[in-house]
Amino acid sequence: MLFDRAARDPQGLALDDGTRRRSWAELADRTTRLANWLRGEVGLRPGDHLACLLDNRAEGIELVIGAILAGVWITPVNRHLTTDEIAYVARDSGARLLVVDDAHAALAAAVGAEQIVRVGEELDSALAAASDAPVDLEGPAGGNMIYTSGTTGRPKGVKRRGPARLRDALAGQVAYARQIGLDGSGPHLVTGPLYHAAPLMFAVYDQAAGAPILVMPRWDEREALRWIVERGVHHTHLVPTMCVRLLRLPEQERARFHAPELHSVLHGAAPIAPAVKRAMIEWWGPILLEYWGGTEGGVNTFVGSEDWLAHPGTVGRAVPGFEVFAVDTEGRRLPAGAEGALYCRNPSLEQIFEYHGDAQKTAEAYLDPHTFTLGDVGRVDADGYVHLADRRSHTIISGGVNIYPAEIEHVLQEHPAVADVAVFGVPDDEWGESVKAVVQLEEGRAPSPALAAELLAFARTRLAGYKVPRSLDFEAQLPRTPAGKLAVRLLRDRHWQGTGRRI
Repeated sequence: MLFDRAARDPQGLALDDGTRRRSWAELADRTTRLANWLRGEVGLRPGDHLACLLDNRAEGIELVIGAILAGVWITPVNRHLTTDEIAYVARDSGARLLVVDDAHAALAAAVGAEQIVRVGEELDSALAAASDAPVDLEGPAGGNMIYTSGTTGRPKGVKRRGPARLRDALAGQVAYARQIGLDGSGPHLVTGPLYHAAPLMFAVYDQAAGAPILVMPRWDEREALRWIVERGVHHTHLVPTMCVRLLRLPEQERARFHAPELHSVLHGAAPIAPAVKRAMIEWWGPILLEYWGGTEGGVNTFVGSEDWLAHPGTVGRAVPGFEVFAVDTEGRRLPAGAEGALYCRNPSLEQIFEYHGDAQKTAEAYLDPHTFTLGDVGRVDADGYVHLADRRSHTIISGGVNIYPAEIEHVLQEHPAVADVAVFGVPDDEWGESVKAVVQLEEGRAPSPALAAELLAFARTRLAGYKVPRSLDFEAQLPRTPAGKLAVRLLRDRHWQGTGRRI
């Protein structure tokens, strides 16, 4: 569709981040040159890797499209990570090139990537000198490899398998977009960071179907409303935190919002409070489309506003081609309504994803080659509606971002005052969950607000800000099982009792 639009509507708007605008002709030319530059001057071969460390800007979209056209893997890196964390992602991904903006150039230099190129004048000069020869649509397709968090160890890059041939991959993007309500009919607004799989790839899929992409530099609820109205936005993606902040705007501001062209608002990535969702539907109309899935398997269930109101709390029914069911601890299917580990099955797809460089983690995610889990626990009712109950792992999802406790626990355990520590998620009306730490101190150390502040400051020097606990409690003795395993559930349950939910 990109090349078709470039031929039919060369001067029409294709991409705009508020500072940089690209017409369809310019976007087709730049992404073609990007693909040729990556394969030529940079020397990447099909299946090789690059990474980018950028603020929300047009080049982030261009690089993803260029990588797909070049047949290589691209990893957009979370810019809020620490230097050590970024270095790990760059090293683990095998990125032979790191593309950065001026804001992160010093950070990129400290990482020590093999090749570093800055967007702006340096990248533009490279593209001007690169070949504009059409890409081979019969050649291999590339993809994005987003790093997602687990419960132990370091995060892993997720490689989703798609059609091997570029022509088929591009056609598949259009079909996928239409299946989830993205028909390319009008502008798609990116409200979240482009290093997150959902806001990035939903926009790319919608553009594959013909939509111009509008990229907000950063989230601001008033700016989001302005962009939606003034730019005639048709589609966007929100996480529950954004809904909460929109609803907190003064009533008179909300009453002025009128956006008749907005007809699909995807949301997911974290649990949403039913009261928040009902309020959004009352305000914006029945245009909220909720999904459940992950970087690994994409969208696996889907539900429109009307069906959600009839089945409150559901995350929908399985999308075409997929089946969702619960299993017991032995991996046996459970009857409708019974709670267990949730699995997704697509009989036409074999091993739909893999964790980069981790065959064991990949194997643990599969019940059989066609059936995988995201680690969630829940039930599927007699009508096929999926209801989430918990996560089999203790992964915390705060504001749509995955945070894994083990890394935070390891950091806090380095402090000389800490004898034992447990980290878990607690209810948060705005963020879905927030990070809490519970610490058992070494003998001779007494709990105090000053010590709690010291421990949080200690963590802040070693972790990205969003991973630092928002609260910290002290316990004389942390509970452990007879086998010595930390009984986090006993601590966590205290905070979830009476909330009506467990995630």
